[in-house]
Amino acid sequence: MADFTQIWTEKYRPSKLSEMINQRHIVSRLEAFVKDGSIPHLMFAGPPGVGKTTATICLARELFGEHWHDNYFELNASDERGIDVVRVKVKDFARTRPLGGDFKIIFLDEADALTKDAQQALRRTMELFSKTCRFVLSCNYPSKIIEPIQSRTVVFRLKSFVDADIKILIEKVAKKEGLTVDKEAYDALTEIAAGDARYVINLLQASAALNNHVTREDVYEASARAKPEDLKKMMDLAIAGKFSEARSVMLSLLVTKGVSGDLIIKEMHSLIVNGSLADKKKAELINIIGEFEFRMLEGATEVIQLDALLARIASLRRENV
Repeated sequence: MADFTQIWTEKYRPSKLSEMINQRHIVSRLEAFVKDGSIPHLMFAGPPGVGKTTATICLARELFGEHWHDNYFELNASDERGIDVVRVKVKDFARTRPLGGDFKIIFLDEADALTKDAQQALRRTMELFSKTCRFVLSCNYPSKIIEPIQSRTVVFRLKSFVDADIKILIEKVAKKEGLTVDKEAYDALTEIAAGDARYVINLLQASAALNNHVTREDVYEASARAKPEDLKKMMDLAIAGKFSEARSVMLSLLVTKGVSGDLIIKEMHSLIVNGSLADKKKAELINIIGEFEFRMLEGATEVIQLDALLARIASLRRENV
């Protein structure tokens, strides 16, 4: 029986750099730093769930051994993003002496969320405490980090997991938890995860909550995503000018199956991009979808905007006749 007393993302988080999957181009350089016993200031850039936090924790473990907790400080900059965080929390930790090593590691997760003033204060702090501290920053968008900080760090860009590596990860967790996973479920997990290792492990745990045999249905129910065939049916009906029928499918997804409006729009975009429509038609539809996604992000009502989106797509047929 699968173990649900722990969060699987933490249970199966690699503890050594050599255990990391899909980032060999970066791991080999980090292992060289460990061998030398020192690291420069680092910046890990990349999408969610690719190993930025894991790489930092593995570095700390291998550099400091049993003292790694004493020499490691982690702060999520998206939660505390103002200048006082740098002036108080970061500086307080930086001032203390390292235990069992020559330096400590300060990890600022989602550093691109720091305000410009906080980043300027961080730049100065990095200079003042460079002898006893190494700063590791993670971000999704390195362009949001000011140039003076970028120039003080070695930047590593982590890639999304490829499908083959996601499947290796699923197989590893499933084997250790005693799960059987259908081939269709593997494909669904891989497609929905879109290269995010953390998300696929969370989704696998949620899918296995009721049964050790994981099916495609379990995966889509746990993820609250629309099945590709349902989405395709809605799109085909709208493109054919059958607004009412397309709307019925949309309401079924939104109300009955609990799929959020923003996910419906994102999956419509993916379906169009990967579909077989002519480029001119794709461009026309993507332009429309982009407009309605912006409206929803600005706070417009989901149902009304999705109704309007399907109405606009359905009206294209009349315009082109």
